[in-house]
Order: sequence, then C-alpha cells, then structure tokens
Amino acid sequence: MKKAVETLFVNTFIDGILDPEKDMLGPVKDGGHIIANTAPGCWGPMITPCIKGGHEVTKPIYVEGAEIGDAIVIKIKSIEVTSLATASGNDEPVEGRFLGDPFVAVKCPGCGTLHPETVIKGIGQEAIRCAVCDADITPFIFTNGYTIAFHESGNVGVTLPKQAAEKIAENGRHYMSTPDASVQNPIVTFAPHDLTGVVARMRPFLGQLGTTPSKALPDSHNAGDFGSFLVGAPHDYAVTQEELDEHRTDGHMDISRVRAGATLICPVKVAGGGVYLGDMHAMQGDGEIAGHTADVAGIVHLQVSVLKGANLEGPILLPNVEDLPYTAKPLTDAERRSAEALAARWGVAEIEQSLPISVVGTGVTLNAATDNGMARAAKLFGVTVPEIMNRATITGSIEIGRHPGVVTVTFLAPLRYLESSKLDHIVKQQYEG
Repeated sequence: MKKAVETLFVNTFIDGILDPEKDMLGPVKDGGHIIANTAPGCWGPMITPCIKGGHEVTKPIYVEGAEIGDAIVIKIKSIEVTSLATASGNDEPVEGRFLGDPFVAVKCPGCGTLHPETVIKGIGQEAIRCAVCDADITPFIFTNGYTIAFHESGNVGVTLPKQAAEKIAENGRHYMSTPDASVQNPIVTFAPHDLTGVVARMRPFLGQLGTTPSKALPDSHNAGDFGSFLVGAPHDYAVTQEELDEHRTDGHMDISRVRAGATLICPVKVAGGGVYLGDMHAMQGDGEIAGHTADVAGIVHLQVSVLKGANLEGPILLPNVEDLPYTAKPLTDAERRSAEALAARWGVAEIEQSLPISVVGTGVTLNAATDNGMARAAKLFGVTVPEIMNRATITGSIEIGRHPGVVTVTFLAPLRYLESSKLDHIVKQQYEG
C-alpha cells in the first residue's frame, strides 16, 4: 500500500456504483485532511445514462488504520459553492426508457442500448440524445422546474425567467462549474423556468457523505428508503431486504444539518472505510420535499479520524448548536443552576450530565426510518427503545432529513452513555470545545 498522506486532494468520480471491490484513493492519514471538488448530484447524473447510480460522488478514500467494526469521524471544516447557477425541480420518470429503475438502469427506447453514451443537441428537455441512434433518451423530465443563479457573496439565489435560463443552458458546464473529470450532462441544459423571481437563502450542505457499503450499491440508493427500490429489482444491482440492511451505510442522507461545522461519525464496513462525498446542495429545508433541490459543484474540506471498535449500525450526526432543536441544546449555566436548585428541593441527589447526539435512521417510510433510528440509538447505549422515545420527546426531537425515509433521532444523551460507547470525547469536542 502507498504511504499515507496528510492531505489528499480529490477530483475524480465513480460511475454511480459504490463497489467495495474497486480500488480506493489514498490512503490518507488518521487525523488527515480531504479536500475535494465535488460534482453536482441528482439531476445532472439522472439525465446521463452512463452514470448507473443517480449521483456522481467522489471516488472513495482509504483512511489509514480503519478496520471493519471501527468508525470514521468526519469533521466538516468548510463547504463552498462554486456553481454560478443550477436547475432543479420535481421529477417525472419517462416510461419505456429504463429497466425497473430510472436512476440505475437507463435503456434507450430507440436502439435498446443499456447505459448508452449521450450527446447534447440544443437545449430543452429533448436535448439529451443517444449517441448510438440519436433517440431522445432522458429518463426524467420536470413537472415543475426552475433555473436559479447565485450571488457572488454566496448568501442568496434568485430563480430566472425563460431568456436568462436559456442563456445559461447554452453554456451549462461553465455556469455549473462542473469539475473536469465529471461526465454528467448539465441539468441547466433543460432551461426550466416555471418559477421566476423566487429568492432563496443559501446554506450549502452535503447530501452524500459517508463510507462505502460492503456490497456494490448504486450511490443514491445507499440508504433505507431509496435502497428499497433495489429489493427484487430486474437489474444487476438487485438485493434482498436482508442484504440491504446488512451492507448499506446510509451515506445518502440529504440532511441539511450536514454542513460546515458539523461532525459525522460513520460505520466502517470495508477495510479503510472508503469515505466518499458529493451531492452538494445550495439550500434545503427539512425533507427535500420536492424530491430534489439546487444541486451544485463545490469545494469541501474534511478532517477524518478513526474511532476504534465503535461497531455502529449507521451514521451519528453532531450538528452545529444552532441547528439543534431547542429541547436538545446543551444546558446553559443558568439552566443548570435552576435544575440543581430544583433537584435539591425534591431530594434528587444528582442531575444528569448530558450532551446532544443525533442518530440517523432510514427506512422505506418516515415511520420506518424513525423506528430504525430509535432502535439504533437503543442498541448503541444498551437501553430500551421506550427509553429513547422518552428522551427524544422531552430532550430532543425527530427531524426529517429526506422524505420519504431519512430522519435524525436527536436527544440529550447522558455522559455515562457516551463514555460507554466511546463517543464522549468526540461529543465534548463538538459542544464544549
């Protein structure tokens, strides 16, 4: 193996399949840094049939010393949008142009080629053509879409009218700042303009950040909700429900709190972990309710370190304090003094020392994802699900990452629980400095 490096620069991408059998980049040192130029996710890859997973994430990175059963702690140091504009909106699959799943197995309706190469001819929703037979091949169209440009300060975007959208469509890779190694067709080519003059605040985050699953999975399907499309599917990446539960690492979360300043703790299911990232979004509220948001290119700085023997079933998020629910924020000094006085009045010998934690759960529905997150939290701390339910109710919240099935189970976890699970120093560093 190559000598591990302190800082790894990443600007190469996979073909949409996270495959643990393929070579990784790196290794990067335990405690080292990753700086990546990420490609837009969702819509661009969705209209590029040679990309087989619905996204175009970075090639996975080997972290020195990471073994199966460990965890990798990922500190998000910075996220910067480089796209000048993008396009997005609600999607509608086009029947007859895919084999079971339009994200994974695009089939040309003209010549029948699976995953064909494409060429762009003009602009609009019929511009993506099969390189073999020239058929209109896009497997998705917009039901309601928009083109949005970003202010150079990075604080707001504004949706554009037809003429401006078409100008951007004529030079899509430039306006989207698509990385050189990216093969995706720029979604601005479609020039959607159903919304005009809408102002949206920017707060970029990563829709994809995690570790490589232990079985080859399409990148956008590395989660319990989208992954359910693979169960019994009529293509090469079909799995059983049991295989999905065993191998997935839930790297596709679309949780808007996975942004600069946050820390993500990810399970290691293959040697080296295989950290990957992408699907940067310029902004999004809870749920990504339209199915998509403003996908952008950008520069990301991460710091990674190995947590030995963590045996996590899924990711744990430590959000920025301002992103925590009111009930889950660390106690202030004044609140703690009030609690101690009240406890003494009622004969409570000692109040809990606690800090916030968000356990990620995924599933085919939001209810299933909530059950998954609570079960993971209970197993992590060796307690019952009803206890987690009570703690999340009075000291936390269930928050939607992505509709239909990604949530965070957030609550104040007792320090003794964090110590027993080897998480105490990481959580303390996040919230106490």
